[in-house]
Amino acid sequence: MAIRPILILPDAKLRQVSEPVKAVDDDVRKLMDDMVDTMHDAPGIGLAAIQIGVPRRIVVLDLAKKDEPPEVRYFVNPEIVWSSEEKSVYEEGCLSIPEYYEEVERPARIRARFLDREGQPQEIDAEGLLATALQHEIDHLNGVLFIDHISRLKRDRVIKKFIKQAKQKESERG
Repeated sequence: MAIRPILILPDAKLRQVSEPVKAVDDDVRKLMDDMVDTMHDAPGIGLAAIQIGVPRRIVVLDLAKKDEPPEVRYFVNPEIVWSSEEKSVYEEGCLSIPEYYEEVERPARIRARFLDREGQPQEIDAEGLLATALQHEIDHLNGVLFIDHISRLKRDRVIKKFIKQAKQKESERG
């Protein structure tokens, strides 16, 4: 298992649409283990494979609090098959947009289909933080970032900030 570098805005790969996984095999499980290590190290509560530069439809989540044992969940080829009319608002952040948080409105409850770590078909009804986190990570698989759900003014401002930071890092490297 390994900690991998996380792509940071404005990396164009973050806008890539991820490819479905054909079979959950040992290579996919190894990737998921690396994703969990990377997510915990960051630290974060969710990670999509594209965030470490792998355009495959894989998500890992761990919503356990710091003082609780890990509760890792694995989602391969997740898709939302139902979402409630009712909305909820959560302050979201993203490992690919470090130290930036904004309130985002999403459906309060969803139902998702996916393959588990063993490749078995599953379905989950989610609400609260789980519903929000799963929608956030599935967005990543479709090249969508949480800042796409906020006002254009705020989005433009944060993108400019990260472009400037990327240019500064580039010039420091020389």
